[in-house]
Amino acid sequence: MRLISIATFGVLLALAVPAAHAQVTGHLPAAITPPWAKGIQPISQESYWNAVSCGKQPGARPTCVFYDAELCANDEFTLALYTPYKQVAYTVWQAVSQKKPAPTPSYGEAQRMRIIIGLKPRHAAQNPVTGLTITRGKATIDPSSRSLDEGAGTFYFDFATFAPTAPITLNMAGKARTVTCQIDRATLGRMR
Repeated sequence: MRLISIATFGVLLALAVPAAHAQVTGHLPAAITPPWAKGIQPISQESYWNAVSCGKQPGARPTCVFYDAELCANDEFTLALYTPYKQVAYTVWQAVSQKKPAPTPSYGEAQRMRIIIGLKPRHAAQNPVTGLTITRGKATIDPSSRSLDEGAGTFYFDFATFAPTAPITLNMAGKARTVTCQIDRATLGRMR
């Protein structure tokens, strides 16, 4: 009988058992137009008209509207952000993509919006969502509201959580595995 070393056994075990924790780095597409460097914030006249301009872009998935599609790309979860900017841009893009005139979305509705994160597991039966928190420095920020339904989750956060003043880490928790996504200040500044 041949014996294997403890180190070899450890490597084989690591390959056979999926990691309970994974870490990724948040990133955005290189060239998003119109440019934006002020981060996610409550709607203002400047961000409103920037969002309207964004929504008028042609194409199936303009990067300024769907910038978050690969923000924290990983094998466990898909992430979608919904912000006041995105609400305005998406409303305009939806009409323009259907060859309709660009609407003027409600400024008042956009003012009432907060940051919403939708989190879905790629394999719902294997790793349903159990939570999402954000770490900034040593502080852990819980969502102001959350709902879990059919293995997915919706989480609400205030604007200060995403201010581009210091890096943050999204902690996406599932029943079997957790993924953390580190987002640096520059990336936070380009988020809308």
